[in-house]
Amino acid sequence: MKIAIEGCMHGDLDNVYKTIQHHEQIHNTKVDLLLCCGDFQAVRNEKDIDSLSVPMKYREMKSFWKYYSGQEVAPVPTIFIGGNHEASNYLWELYYGGWAATNIYFLGYAGVVKFGNLRIGGLSGIYKGRDYRSVGHYERPPYNQSTIKSVYHVREYDVHKLMQLEEPLDIFLSHDWPVGITDYGDSRTLIQQKPFFQEEIEAKTLGSKPAAQLLEKLKPRYWFSAHLHCKFAAAVQHGNDGSVTKFLALDKCGPGKKFLQIIDIESEPGPFEVLYDEEWLAITREFDSVFPLTQRPASFSSAAMDIQESREWVRKKLEERQFKPFEFVKTVPAYDPSQRIFDPIPEIPQNPQTLSLLELLGLPYLLDSSPVTGERTAIPASPARTDFQTYSEEIPIDDDTDEIEDIPEAEGDNIPH
Repeated sequence: MKIAIEGCMHGDLDNVYKTIQHHEQIHNTKVDLLLCCGDFQAVRNEKDIDSLSVPMKYREMKSFWKYYSGQEVAPVPTIFIGGNHEASNYLWELYYGGWAATNIYFLGYAGVVKFGNLRIGGLSGIYKGRDYRSVGHYERPPYNQSTIKSVYHVREYDVHKLMQLEEPLDIFLSHDWPVGITDYGDSRTLIQQKPFFQEEIEAKTLGSKPAAQLLEKLKPRYWFSAHLHCKFAAAVQHGNDGSVTKFLALDKCGPGKKFLQIIDIESEPGPFEVLYDEEWLAITREFDSVFPLTQRPASFSSAAMDIQESREWVRKKLEERQFKPFEFVKTVPAYDPSQRIFDPIPEIPQNPQTLSLLELLGLPYLLDSSPVTGERTAIPASPARTDFQTYSEEIPIDDDTDEIEDIPEAEGDNIPH
């Protein structure tokens, strides 16, 4: 299976897909899957920009809206995680994962899916120590100056669920790097390229502590990251069992940037499609009772732990629909370049994919619950409509134009073996 890995998307879907298609043409090959490591910027319309944490000069539509509206269709199946520059209101609709557009799948705040016989997991957001253990997912749109940033901070709840995984993972995605990963690669060259990394590397603070814990526990064959806008490769040997994780971080899409790499991973023959993962949904079901939706953190001691029984229950449910995720549905109008949307109040729609998944798992819909009490509230929410009418923790984003870089530059070097 040929897999393209991309660093930070920053909404430049058109350019990334064109680069992949250029590679396919000159090498007479076909890429089976694109993985994006965050800062995807799934901005559907102008109102979504209000939930996008970027400097004012970067508040623009970019190209995702074309794929959301159906004007364009992703030419390669795409799986992405969230970073720290996202339309967080939309990703919250799909907290458990789901299609953000046709052929473009969001893994959720944490998630695992299967693609062919490959098992792919991921963790959205970035690590910020002050929010990791001390609060739950209390942020709701419309966001203020504080919550527009804290909404993408990783929470212990999501990491704890991932730590329950026992079956092997082939690939894991995180936006920020696991802390300490620089010990396993050419950190000297990295510091030469990014001298301001040196202090954090020496202090063991460059990256995410939870990601490092997940790397140690899950031991995936491959781990891909982005966030720091540079390319870095490493190979982590785990103890004495001989298992190795090949790590690769990539840059953002732009001319002269090492933002894309295409690799071959042994797999069963296709066709390939995104499928629900039985173990992950069983874990999701078991931990839903302690889903922290206020500023109080999760209390794991009260969660009933019978993953095996839950797996058997989930398996029967999934077999009825061949493990396929629910279909993509638009929940708000797409951007129309010929018309502006003037209503500044964001909607909080209940995404039909999320509702259907929760119904399948026998779980309540809680994403519109009060950030104070955790109870369901009267926050405006509506099922999706299909009859739309027309109407300092930041990594700097460089001022690059949206050009396609040459494919040799895009591919870069191989992952170390």
